[in-house]
Amino acid sequence: MKYTYLAIDLGAISVPFIASFHPLIKFYKSWSLVIISMLVSGSLFIGWDIWFTHAGIWGFNPDYISGIYCFNLPLEEVLFFLCIPYACMFSYHCLRVLKPDAGFNRQVTDYISWTLMIGGGVAALVYYQQQYTCATFLLLSLFTWYMKDKQWAGKFYLCYTLLLVPFTIINGILTGSWIAAPIVWYNSQEIIGLRLLTIPVEDVYYGLTLIGSQVALYEYRPAHKIQQAVELFFSNNKKLPLM
Repeated sequence: MKYTYLAIDLGAISVPFIASFHPLIKFYKSWSLVIISMLVSGSLFIGWDIWFTHAGIWGFNPDYISGIYCFNLPLEEVLFFLCIPYACMFSYHCLRVLKPDAGFNRQVTDYISWTLMIGGGVAALVYYQQQYTCATFLLLSLFTWYMKDKQWAGKFYLCYTLLLVPFTIINGILTGSWIAAPIVWYNSQEIIGLRLLTIPVEDVYYGLTLIGSQVALYEYRPAHKIQQAVELFFSNNKKLPLM
């Protein structure tokens, strides 16, 4: 029971990690770019997590965690920002490689972007007293404003729509669906109170921004040049004679 959260993390990453070496997918070849994307985006969201935990906006049930902490976060929560994004980035990569033409068309993509951008801004203003709600929707509005004209936006929206199925299962368990008590609890004063099963609705948009920011870095052209430079460096070193 104490390792429930850890089991969720490891379960989420296990299959994508093994499948990363599939000859049709070859996700491992993109690891340098994926790691950069995850570290840059993940650092910001972990910082947010540390602050909100310190402020009592959410917290963790000691019955479901190992008791090892990093700053004021359980080890499992830190691993969450590695395991879940890796699995999501793997899914996006698969869609990109196996179904390169898949994605919502421009009209649908624009509709989604403008709805999220305007709706997020309005929600942030209306719920300005709820810190998690306000911060999530404000960040959502800013991110979709950035993303609205990107060629990959339709593919990301489709991917995230598909990811809502495992998202509901994993976040459902974390917030108390199908188990005796929530692993992660939320201060009811800092959220709207609208839930999907036991999942605060804010989490849906938090997840979109978290994964979307990593996809944005993954798709950023200069980042691909960094990846190519890293691959070239290691390939050249392999050719060097041993001393």
